[in-house]
Amino acid sequence: MTFSQFSSYIQKIEETASRLTMTEILADLFSHLDVHECAHAAYLLQGNISPKYRPQQFNFAEKLVIRSLAELFSIQPAQLTQQYKQEGDLGTTIQGLKQKQKSINKSKHTIEVVFAKLVAIAQYEGAGSQERKMHGFAQLISEVDPLSARYLVRIPVGALRLGFSDMTMLDALSWMMTGDKSLRRKLQKAYHVFPDLGYIGTVLKKQGLSAVEKIKPEVFTPIIMMRAERITSAQDIIDKIGTCIIEPKYDGFRLQVHKKGDKVVLFTRGLEVATYMYPDIVKAVQDEVSADEIIFEGEAIGYNPETSSFLPFQLTVQRKRKHGISEKAKEIPLKLYSFDLLYLDGTNHIHSPFVERKKLLRENIDNHNDATKDSIIPAEETVVEEAKRIEALFDDAVARGLEGIMAKKMTGTYQPGTRDWNWIKYKKSYSSKVTDTIDCVVMGYDFGKGKRTAFGIGAFLVGVFDPKNDQYFTIAKIGTGLKDEEWHKLLSLIKPLKVAHIPSSFIVDDLMACDVWVTPKIVVEIRADEITRSPVHTAGRVMQKTKTGTAMEVKEPGYALRFPRLEHFRLDKSPQEATSIKEIKTISL
Repeated sequence: MTFSQFSSYIQKIEETASRLTMTEILADLFSHLDVHECAHAAYLLQGNISPKYRPQQFNFAEKLVIRSLAELFSIQPAQLTQQYKQEGDLGTTIQGLKQKQKSINKSKHTIEVVFAKLVAIAQYEGAGSQERKMHGFAQLISEVDPLSARYLVRIPVGALRLGFSDMTMLDALSWMMTGDKSLRRKLQKAYHVFPDLGYIGTVLKKQGLSAVEKIKPEVFTPIIMMRAERITSAQDIIDKIGTCIIEPKYDGFRLQVHKKGDKVVLFTRGLEVATYMYPDIVKAVQDEVSADEIIFEGEAIGYNPETSSFLPFQLTVQRKRKHGISEKAKEIPLKLYSFDLLYLDGTNHIHSPFVERKKLLRENIDNHNDATKDSIIPAEETVVEEAKRIEALFDDAVARGLEGIMAKKMTGTYQPGTRDWNWIKYKKSYSSKVTDTIDCVVMGYDFGKGKRTAFGIGAFLVGVFDPKNDQYFTIAKIGTGLKDEEWHKLLSLIKPLKVAHIPSSFIVDDLMACDVWVTPKIVVEIRADEITRSPVHTAGRVMQKTKTGTAMEVKEPGYALRFPRLEHFRLDKSPQEATSIKEIKTISL
């Protein structure tokens, strides 16, 4: 397929707000792709040239892109910047400039040729690499038609943003095969183990569904992390899963560790590579983990060696940084409390009982089970049969400055990417629904008024997640309680995520419409006094037809946060890890 034809599909996607229509367009696209084009197309549709967990950085700032294109069109960078600001989109600006050229290039470049050129541009390194990037990118833009240029320009600056999620892509692959979404669950199961849409699409087209169902974990490919259900009493835990293993719930950031020989890669919840951020953890894995090939998970938490105590999350999270890493590692040393094993020396263990996985994990960590001597420590575990014992362990964990406890079903399997009763979290905040914190996704924002005019932001809309339908429902609009630096940080994070129209995965009442909509990416931890009902929010809202049957009206109002305020930016979490509507219902009981 030519890149020009591919761009026509992208245009159709961009011009529709219907998720179902997007799915049908994507399905048609995938059905017309050759097997060898499938992976490249999947990555490009995500605005990447590689899987999300192995990002190929262009290191090509917007200013350099503008300089290279200004030279191509023989105009001053300031003039191009002005046109871009007026247009609001660099892609359409360049498309317009190309359309004004006397002779429009009708290049027959295929998807593969364009993809290879983008990869080459991204891989330029060393002295003069920026100039080579500029020249190479300008040359590529000169070789393609205006519509293709529109979308190519957006890729290096991270602005493609077509408004659909990975789950929509899986729906499209199912639609390609069956004309409906019936294969979504099976494809998603493979995706949770091997989150590479390009690979899954290629296997599906080349070998069929049976081959996709055989996809297994591989070292250095992250497994989407399992999540826990919430519960509000110790007795409910016993009633739900019976005799169980209790572990402390550490208030840090979760890491998935992949090791083969001396090579170690660390992944975050959001599938980001975090290896370079935590050199102390990498060295500890090399020194203290005996297995040659292993995938295991743990919670990294700041530790004060002088007092032998944990540090609060506000200090631990300071270790997530791009600069000053070694200095901060000395200031805030980390301990990794390992709690689950997924893969060991060629064997997939996600289907093994939890007690077996934990036993194998302990056997492959060489330590004294002493936080003063070791950096990787198996999480404490206690087999519990009674609710009173759970309450005692809960109180002990809170007294030590931890969040609470985790209850794990002894025979439970590891279920990637899902929230299941095999794991149950019981946190101190659950002792009162008034003080629960909610992980919310930022959906959009309003421009500031008065003092906020200088900020450019006056309030932001947040929502919770519905994993069943891959949708986000509003639960609060927050306009107070942030410090000036927090407003600045929030705006700097969400400005690059602006989209032209509301994403199809957002379910928003007209009264909650925002001045600017953003791609769902930023997760914030919100504290509120209580959860109430509100007709203007959509989380948990139930609709019904009016008596005339010509319109819809609110039957049950949605959930809303009363007096919401920002607690933390949770950049370690993906939007799919936001609090679910199901959890909101549980907390509000």
